[in-house]
Amino acid sequence: MIEIGRLCVKIAGRDAGKKCIIIDILEGPYVMIDGETRRRKCNIAHLEPLEEKIDIKKGASHDESKKALEKISIPTRETKAKKKTIRPRKLRRSKLAKKEAAKEERETKPAEKKIKKQAEKPKKEEK
Repeated sequence: MIEIGRLCVKIAGRDAGKKCIIIDILEGPYVMIDGETRRRKCNIAHLEPLEEKIDIKKGASHDESKKALEKISIPTRETKAKKKTIRPRKLRRSKLAKKEAAKEERETKPAEKKIKKQAEKPKKEEK
């Protein structure tokens, strides 16, 4: 009774009561489901198979399963890919010390240059 394309109702978990189709049969008592539920691995014991069977290939994409379910007027769950965020990296103490030293060096160099220029001006005037 459990086969690819079989329409089922989820009877356990947060997706309980929602319809789904079996996309793939995995190891042990697990299957891959998609539909009104989230696309995920599910235990067969948490599914109630229905009489309907949809013609769909093994490992079908979300778009393919969505089209097949729309033919029998079952809405599907739309998921969006998460945006990648740039996380600040932790620096080692040695790298942090180098960064701070470089920052101090950048800040002190312009001041040292001004002092050197001021010291050179009177020497030029004396000649």
